[in-house]
Amino acid sequence: MHLFGRRSERETVDEILADARAGRSGALVVLGEAGIGKTALLDHAADVAARAGFTVVRVVGNASEQQLAFAGLHQLCAPLLEHVDALPDPQRGALDVALGRGSGPPPDLFLVGLATLSLLSESAEQRPLLCLVDDAALLDAASTQVVAFVVRRLAADRLALIVASRELTDERGSYLAGIRSVSLTGLGDADARALLESTVSTPIEDVLRDRVVAEARGNPLALLELPRATSATQLAGGLAVPVTAPRRVEEAYRERYAGLPQDTRHLLLIATAEPTGDPALLWAAASHLGIRPDAAAAAEEAGLLEIGTTVRFPHPLARSAIYGVARPADRRRVHDVLARALDARTDPDRRAWHRANAILGTDEEVAVESVAAAERAIARGGFADAAALLERATELTPDPRARAGRALLAAQAMHEAGAPDEATRLLAVAEAGTLDDLERARVRLYRAMIDFDTTSGDGAPARLVDAAKMLAPLDPTRSREAFLVALNSAVVLGAAPGRMGVQEVASAAEHAPAPLGPPEPADLLLDALVSAYTRGLADAVPEIGRAVVTFRRYDPSGEGPLHERTGRWLVLAARTAGAVLDDETTHSLLCRNVERVRGSGSLTALPPALVHLACVLVLTGDFARSADLAAESRAVARATGVVPLASADLLLSAWRGQEDDVVRLSATSVADDAGAAGGVAQYALAVSRNASGDYAGAADAALRASRSPELFVRSLALHELVEGAVRGGRRSDASSASHELTALSSACGTPLARGLAAQARALLVDDDAADADAAEDHYREAIDQLGATRMAAHLARAHLLHGEWLRRRGLRQAAREQLRIAHESFVAMGAEAFAERAARELRATGEHPRAHGVGASTALTDHERHIARLVAAGATSREVAAGLFLSPRTIETHLRNIYRKLGITSRRQLRELL
Repeated sequence: MHLFGRRSERETVDEILADARAGRSGALVVLGEAGIGKTALLDHAADVAARAGFTVVRVVGNASEQQLAFAGLHQLCAPLLEHVDALPDPQRGALDVALGRGSGPPPDLFLVGLATLSLLSESAEQRPLLCLVDDAALLDAASTQVVAFVVRRLAADRLALIVASRELTDERGSYLAGIRSVSLTGLGDADARALLESTVSTPIEDVLRDRVVAEARGNPLALLELPRATSATQLAGGLAVPVTAPRRVEEAYRERYAGLPQDTRHLLLIATAEPTGDPALLWAAASHLGIRPDAAAAAEEAGLLEIGTTVRFPHPLARSAIYGVARPADRRRVHDVLARALDARTDPDRRAWHRANAILGTDEEVAVESVAAAERAIARGGFADAAALLERATELTPDPRARAGRALLAAQAMHEAGAPDEATRLLAVAEAGTLDDLERARVRLYRAMIDFDTTSGDGAPARLVDAAKMLAPLDPTRSREAFLVALNSAVVLGAAPGRMGVQEVASAAEHAPAPLGPPEPADLLLDALVSAYTRGLADAVPEIGRAVVTFRRYDPSGEGPLHERTGRWLVLAARTAGAVLDDETTHSLLCRNVERVRGSGSLTALPPALVHLACVLVLTGDFARSADLAAESRAVARATGVVPLASADLLLSAWRGQEDDVVRLSATSVADDAGAAGGVAQYALAVSRNASGDYAGAADAALRASRSPELFVRSLALHELVEGAVRGGRRSDASSASHELTALSSACGTPLARGLAAQARALLVDDDAADADAAEDHYREAIDQLGATRMAAHLARAHLLHGEWLRRRGLRQAAREQLRIAHESFVAMGAEAFAERAARELRATGEHPRAHGVGASTALTDHERHIARLVAAGATSREVAAGLFLSPRTIETHLRNIYRKLGITSRRQLRELL
């Protein structure tokens, strides 16, 4: 069929295909109302691509498949599965589970997306690949997110992806936001008239032609369908009065459907209800109704159905129009025959879905089957599909008591699927039924969690505490975990008028029920945190020690419910160990958490896991590794849509002395100073101001950070407060902070605590002769103790402070020794402001520090530098691609740019250079 008009749109499509053939991937979103010509433009793209030697894969969304996880993805990947063995094992396993080709734990949705990207990339290595997605608004949610993931990661493959959809105003629209798009409007008057003339064999009166063109508003499908729905006599006599498209288009399909024989109508209805396009299934279901194959002829003649290797409709509107106009009893009937035609052993979930839609009223047996299908959907990671199945099971359940319980399960699944509004609605359904006390408590808990996750609402901590109290006599384990969630939410939000603060939450948690058996790691952690917030951190050290020891025994490769519950609290345990300045445990637990998250394939949990470890690596002086993890975190966050965390970037900027960046990052990522993020921002400001010599400003920021609800930040801020307050003439503040550090050091006895406490005492000693020996002893103790820790950044600070003190006393030779160590350490780390401070002190002793050249890698962007370091460490392009959520070809393109900038030609040279 000739494509009327659309010149600029066709040029855009041709441009994208030409780029893809040249190895420059591209994507296009085609938007417009139903019938406006999106499918025709995709047909044009498919025709051009096929003639240019592309492999063409087509996906069509359908309303009846929206509740089947990865149904659209199956259409996309099935023709390309010959390449699946080339995928890395974790990706192949995730894709196999998602497509029902294998079994395993629920795959992370974005690991499935990465596997899909790799599969498409592998196929594009053989021949250029064009993927067409039609009616994307009707794709299942999981497939929509995977398609969006792939679209945003296209770079240097011979791959093009074109998505057509009606205007998206819901959450799905956000998945495709920002991607290059064209919006189709009606054809111009001349093209509309030409298209209309091409569809009729009878001359049309001018008045009628004008009315048809005006009412169609340039909608091509309306112009095509009108002659099919109107007799030649009517067209010639001007009796037909069209109405606005696309409603008129749907009416045309309905009228055509209504005029067909009964068996043909039933056959069409079966095809609309089972959109897999499998002719064998269509005829198997039709046989249950006694429909003969010749019933298809009338549907084909009417232009409503094509049956070949697959079953196809001329337009998605035809399917929705036919299904919509059918009587409910007829729809239930075809769902019933489809359920009977499906094998319960090989396709239990689709059979359960059809059985559920075949029922009028309630049916406990089918409800149970739907619940089982939902459990299998959860095992595939299809929480949205599980939620839909559970919602339908709720409707089918005859017993009010069981119905309320299933509504509660459906609400939980909706919450996991990221649909808080639907989850809230289902919680209301559960509350309207008969719930026992435990279920009512769970309703309250889920409501509070939804409130915190979606709005970070001021009332979340209090509501979580209320839920924990309700659960206490009913489910002590869940109650104690609810108290932990409440504590964490109070730390994140911080104190504010009308908001329950962390001290109040901790006081309430003092009355948490005792564990039912031997205390688990989470039980010990809850008790330790309650003690820390109610009695003071130093007094809680013994309990914190017992808790973190149990977490140190955690093995990321283990299995079982207790193992999973322990893993969920690794970061909180690590932060708690950091609060008592146990750097070894903190580092160990954060490394294990990253290993756990990577092993589970949970990409949504990976960004915060990487950021927490990156923050600690800053303090160890490994700025390069920290920057790599922060870059990876940003890449994953962009790929998954997770809000990126700025903590690692804040600390890196602070220790580098880049105060402008600290201020900028704080302003863009921290709403206020009340919560944990605000505490991190104030600590970062204190570090950068101490580095630059703005001691008054450092003391102000450190004082605010020392009041943070995040205990780890509080402890780290004490040293910054002592230095800033002593140098800024605020000895009272310095003395209080030093006293707190000394008490913490006495309680926990870790080398880091002892070292920071000794350094604080040294700073407070006056420079008179009587105190000189004491100050020297304190400085040397600080260096000895910090030398036994991982915290190389703090050790360098100790050498700097000792050297500054020695220079002020006129001991130049001794000062130079300390200052050289500090200067070399800071330069090696990249702590530029501290290095300059050490250099100034060295120059004051009469020594000029060696100039340190700028490394070759500074010509690279942060992203290129990250890739270069990974390759220099021995990673293959495929391994780097998997870690950065790109295709191997894209990595190779980056490497060519890196080689050009560095003036090298090989990986071996890159290893030698870096």
